[in-house]
Amino acid sequence: MGAVDLRPYQEEARRAVEREWDEGRAKTLLVLPTGCGKTIVFAMVAKDVVDGGGRVLVLAHRGELLDQAADKIGKATGLGCSVEKAERTSVGEWFRVTVGSVQTMMRPSRLDRFPRDWFDAIIVDEAHHALSASYQAVLDHFDAADVLGVTATPDRGDRRDLGAYFDSIAYEYTLPRAIKEGYLCPIKAQTVPLAIDLAAVRTQSGDYSAGDLGTALDPYLERIADEMLAAGCAERKTVVFLPLVKTSQKFRGILEAKGFRAMEVNGESADRAETLAAFDAAGGGAVLCNSMLLTEGWDCPSVDCVVVLRPTKVRSLYCQMVGRGTRLSPETGKTELLLLDFLWHVERHELCRPAHLIAESEDVARAMTERLEQAGCPEDLEEVEREAAKDVVEERERALAEQLESMRKRKRKLVDPLQFEMSIASEDLTGYVPQFAWEMAPASDAQKAALEKAGICPDEIGCAGKASLLMDKIAKRRAEGLATPKQIRQLEGRGFRRVGEWTMDQASALISRIAANGWRTPASIDPATYEPSREARAARVPTLRLGA
Repeated sequence: MGAVDLRPYQEEARRAVEREWDEGRAKTLLVLPTGCGKTIVFAMVAKDVVDGGGRVLVLAHRGELLDQAADKIGKATGLGCSVEKAERTSVGEWFRVTVGSVQTMMRPSRLDRFPRDWFDAIIVDEAHHALSASYQAVLDHFDAADVLGVTATPDRGDRRDLGAYFDSIAYEYTLPRAIKEGYLCPIKAQTVPLAIDLAAVRTQSGDYSAGDLGTALDPYLERIADEMLAAGCAERKTVVFLPLVKTSQKFRGILEAKGFRAMEVNGESADRAETLAAFDAAGGGAVLCNSMLLTEGWDCPSVDCVVVLRPTKVRSLYCQMVGRGTRLSPETGKTELLLLDFLWHVERHELCRPAHLIAESEDVARAMTERLEQAGCPEDLEEVEREAAKDVVEERERALAEQLESMRKRKRKLVDPLQFEMSIASEDLTGYVPQFAWEMAPASDAQKAALEKAGICPDEIGCAGKASLLMDKIAKRRAEGLATPKQIRQLEGRGFRRVGEWTMDQASALISRIAANGWRTPASIDPATYEPSREARAARVPTLRLGA
């Protein structure tokens, strides 16, 4: 069989994965958006392992994914695959690639059939599942194998970081880049002004409870169907994701009553294949309702509208839903995907929205979401992201400028520690070197707050020992009636010298004179040569003469 022509990014991904393994990072991730050919990439990686004399296990959690993997590996590489699923086993077969159901492979009775070093590489399809106990049981058994996890997004609903298992991300191809390079279609998102209250919806395993969601949606289904008509879905081919089978079935009936050619599939549908084929052949106005059945392993490139009625906190799940509509379909004239978003009443930072498909920061995502809500019509996500990112940068710059100005004002009101040390001529401060572990630790927040309250700027204090010594010095000076740090800042800022050696009363008296003179140093005083004790003597002499 001839070699498969990989797209440039697919070849880059293939080489990046193998480079990670060669360099000792045995557990690595490949991140490709839905529709960018992840199966082709890992098929070629598997071929390279087999060409090197190794064996490969491809793990998945659904039978459809296993069948697809085996089919694409065969078509792309010419390699046959054995199967580990239910009663079928690869034991005794000569194929060097095995596709295995994780539910089957995780059983000790099945794992015990294989030496621990039997597979040289393991590929985990939909790698966001890899942290589950079932996958870990298999991965732990074959602990000497190199592991490749393939996913559309590198996070997980239970909020555990995939970094807990994987060593690196070998290669990441982003959705914006895929759209820009013409491998996926542009996405236009529209926020529908229908406020759906999710306040009573509980969370389960890190996401919203499907049962509660179905109940919460029921009162809104008629209006959602009307909003779909208003958004032009009657001319589009639409997939709707709903939380429950009964909700999906109910919504299909409502859509049919509104004039849509509505269909519904679920895990128990006897005619699922026929329904999917009919939808695939249908044109505009066709709507396929499902209760999260079609998030993985189903492709229909002609879909040009996605309606998410299963709100989620899980980015990977959200990306999978939207990914059903991002594939190209030039033969049907498809130019874009319309993504309908609703105004869910929920803490926004917890809910995945269209912005999270491409935004690299939560600040930009929030700004994008606000823009989409204000627009009220379909907006190109990439354009919204550019404008939102620009707004965020400008806001950050304004905030930084204000912060810097605030810091400058703050510092003008505080004495620099070095200035204080020099002013009071304290050798134990200027020559201080920490000796003990506690002294070497950073100054605590409490120490910094106490120093700032006393008039010392804490920003340049390098350690807890120095902070402690400064606090002791300030307390002793206060007890002895010597000039305070704030008095030192005020007077030395006007050119007076070694104010730290003055008494508090001397400094206070001079500051009062300057204040009475409109905060101008009196013309009779030269700050560079001024000494409060000498002036006091000079002030006493005329008094004696007047009394004579």
